[in-house]
Amino acid sequence: MSIHNVIDNLQKYAIDVLADLIRIPTYNPPGANYLKFAERTSSILKELGFDTSIYEVPHELVIKKYPWAEKYRRYVVIGKWCEGSGYTIHFNGHYDVVPAGHGWTVTEPFQPKILDGKIFGRGAVDMKGGIAAIFTALKALKKYGFSPKGCIEVSLTPDEEVGGETGVAWMLNENLVKPDYAIIAEPSGLENVWIGNKGNVWAYIEIHGKQAHGSTPWAGCNAFEGMVLIANEIINKLKPKIESRVSKYDYGHPLGNTSTLTIGGEVKGGAKINMVPGFYSFSIDRRVIPEEDIENVITELREFINEVNEKIKNRGLKASLNIVSVAKHSLVKPDSPFVKLVSQAIKHIIGKEPNLRVCIGGLDARYFTSKGIPAVTYGPGPGDKAHMADEYVYIKDLVGVSKVYAEIIQRLLS
Repeated sequence: MSIHNVIDNLQKYAIDVLADLIRIPTYNPPGANYLKFAERTSSILKELGFDTSIYEVPHELVIKKYPWAEKYRRYVVIGKWCEGSGYTIHFNGHYDVVPAGHGWTVTEPFQPKILDGKIFGRGAVDMKGGIAAIFTALKALKKYGFSPKGCIEVSLTPDEEVGGETGVAWMLNENLVKPDYAIIAEPSGLENVWIGNKGNVWAYIEIHGKQAHGSTPWAGCNAFEGMVLIANEIINKLKPKIESRVSKYDYGHPLGNTSTLTIGGEVKGGAKINMVPGFYSFSIDRRVIPEEDIENVITELREFINEVNEKIKNRGLKASLNIVSVAKHSLVKPDSPFVKLVSQAIKHIIGKEPNLRVCIGGLDARYFTSKGIPAVTYGPGPGDKAHMADEYVYIKDLVGVSKVYAEIIQRLLS
């Protein structure tokens, strides 16, 4: 019997494990039930014969970054299976999920349901399905009698949904793992490998004026009017310039291969209808393609603010740029040995070459690549159901990805 037959026979195991994980509502914010999830997955890894540890992220670090998480602790689960002196391959999955939200019709968000070849529930595809696929591949390798000539590592980390700094980033900065290669089990879909992801710069443009009574507007400086002028400059000048930049990589969507700038996701300011507003701010979401340098992107935004300040200063207004988050892009070259190995393993399972793509959104893979660790993202889909009501993962993908993981491990560590 081949390892693939073993995994076919473990389909019920994969479904049961995923259902068990979905029932633990690890929604973030604020970070609920993290310890319960850490203890459950640690026990699964121990059952698979892994040396397993649970590490608590320093709470002062957590609340400094997320003050709203004061009552909620963060945990990283790490399991290791080492039997030789070869390569170390690392599998990572984040266990936090977004809140349930509204509009669920198939089932309650944290009550998994199987229907039409799919498993429904919050976190089914993003990304507890990927975690279940990791466990299934490892269980199959154990049943098959495989002995790795090297190490297999698994990490289950929190807070990807709020940036990953108190999850994967902390784990790597503390040198808790030092793999040669990494696979992130996010929902790329069976036929796609994400070899990287766009970066982003999140910021607020803040306009400062002078508050006054609405009956005497000449006594104030209207920050809202300044905001409108700046937004108009962005729409007509800065945005077309940015969005003319085109990446050479495949993003899975005909419009996905450009740099982008989105404004107005958040707008703050004003106080009352009969007042001249003295302050307004609006958000900027700047997505960065791999061909761009993140520092140059920030410089471009700062220079833009300097230019618009010259145009609004005669109105008694001043604008400033408040950068709140910077995430660099990640990229592993399509012709790198690790990408080739992963592609060959996928082709062996699905019968054709996978699509090598850059993810439009952000991924925890960037923390691995920033440490010089080649990292790709591959996991069961469909990815477009993440964060939605009636979220689901395909059972066929759950099984197929498990086979690919086992194939990769065998090729690398045999």
